[in-house]
Amino acid sequence: MSLASDLLQHADTLCRDLSTVRFGGAVTHVYNPLEYARAPYAQYVERYADTTKKVLFFGMNPGPYGMTQTGVPFGEINHVRDWLGIEAPVERPPHEHPKRPVVGFACTRSEVSGARLWGMWKSLYKTPARFFSWGLVVNYCPLVFMDEGGRNVTPDKLAPKERLALYGPCDAHLRAVVATLAPSWVVGVGKFAEGRAREALAETNVNFASMPHPSPANPNANRDWAGMARAQLEAQRVPLGKLSPKA
Repeated sequence: MSLASDLLQHADTLCRDLSTVRFGGAVTHVYNPLEYARAPYAQYVERYADTTKKVLFFGMNPGPYGMTQTGVPFGEINHVRDWLGIEAPVERPPHEHPKRPVVGFACTRSEVSGARLWGMWKSLYKTPARFFSWGLVVNYCPLVFMDEGGRNVTPDKLAPKERLALYGPCDAHLRAVVATLAPSWVVGVGKFAEGRAREALAETNVNFASMPHPSPANPNANRDWAGMARAQLEAQRVPLGKLSPKA
């Protein structure tokens, strides 16, 4: 079997394990793009994740106009379609929130976090092949949580029992991904992701690092996020791939 096939099997296991977890409190709607956006996610994995990686960049969970629509981590529409070259049919999630419809690649909203993250890799490496020869972007949790008004609920805001029920399968999935791709570094995109990686992978030999989250909710991210992120990665001695000559 290929590494990509293994990763897709790991994703299927994660989906099965999470299907029995119930969320309450403020959460009224839960989407899983690994299920309804399986086709573009499979394209991403088969095209870009079929080799071992030096560095795994690790986000928290999908944004409403990124992976929620495209199935690709931090998957802002324009970068997924025009730079990564991925486009495939996306189905609709069950129990869809009227204020948060899934329209797939017809979405006209841009996910700022994804545009910044993939935009940085594009500016530094020019072609996807240069970036994916050594790196990969994944998410810790595949689920999208919303409250009654359609507002995003991040995993760290769930009730304690729900967090524990969520973290178990997500930790196991991360360990399976790391065992498959054999990275020497795992980089948390934001402190939440870094913390989960350090806990889930405490018994492994990987090196840990972090980079600032590109969300506009992070005030520091609104002032040359790409420059700040690159400087932080270099300061931690994360072994970035060979830059494009024009970067």
